[in-house]
Amino acid sequence: MSKHNKKIIITKASGEKVIFDVSRLKRSLERSGASDLVISQIITEVKDVLYNGITTKEIYKKAFALLRKSSHPIAARYKLKKAIYELGPSGFPFEKFVAAILKYEGFQTKTGVIVKGHCVNHEVDVIAEKEEQYFMVECKFHSDQGRFCDVKIPLYIHSRFIDIEKQWKKHPEHETKFHQGLIFTNTRFSSDAFQYGNCSGLMLIGWDQPEKGSLKERIDIAGLHPITCLTTLTNYEKKILLQKEIVLCMELCHHPELLKSVDISEQRHKKILNEAHELCGI
Repeated sequence: MSKHNKKIIITKASGEKVIFDVSRLKRSLERSGASDLVISQIITEVKDVLYNGITTKEIYKKAFALLRKSSHPIAARYKLKKAIYELGPSGFPFEKFVAAILKYEGFQTKTGVIVKGHCVNHEVDVIAEKEEQYFMVECKFHSDQGRFCDVKIPLYIHSRFIDIEKQWKKHPEHETKFHQGLIFTNTRFSSDAFQYGNCSGLMLIGWDQPEKGSLKERIDIAGLHPITCLTTLTNYEKKILLQKEIVLCMELCHHPELLKSVDISEQRHKKILNEAHELCGI
């Protein structure tokens, strides 16, 4: 049996061992916007370096390097999941990113809000409001792909939501509103966490959970990308921009002068902005 046809066992970030599925790699390359020819070439070259035990991280690095040679913006789209992991460590950029997605979906949003509860005050990551919907949103960011949110997270968030909702209902303007707690994470929720969320009415949104309305799907629909996607920025430059609370590529597209605050040369401005514009589709 040829190397290209035999089953290869790969190691996921969680440590789980699975059989390499070329269709998953193909779908992720298709989502990035790569052409059929480029996808075929990358799949062939990735298959050439496979060995039993290879990590998904190594496969990603190989595919990304090949894709970057073809197109920076397409490579940036392919990098999306990893780019979100790079938003840390404070978690604030992820909150701002989630708020931007909700704003695209028609919500009015506020981040980092102190909300009075029935018993105590709470610091809430995002408050989102649209018509009669009023959401308390918590963002659980992980920089480690192997981590996930277990049932303790929704248990804790739900107790906070109950305390806040009890206070909200005291106000006449909230009498007709639909209140709900949401949790966004860039990783995944355990099955127990999801079971509790479904039972309690708490909405849980992970990278690829639920099947309809996952974080990945919402990002695809909104077309929003964090600056960490950009291949034309150095890691240091991304860090400085994030420290200045500049999270979205769209912010650079609309306010190119922001690059001057990071001491980036005029020569590189055009390359960075070209990639940002192409990535944002404007």
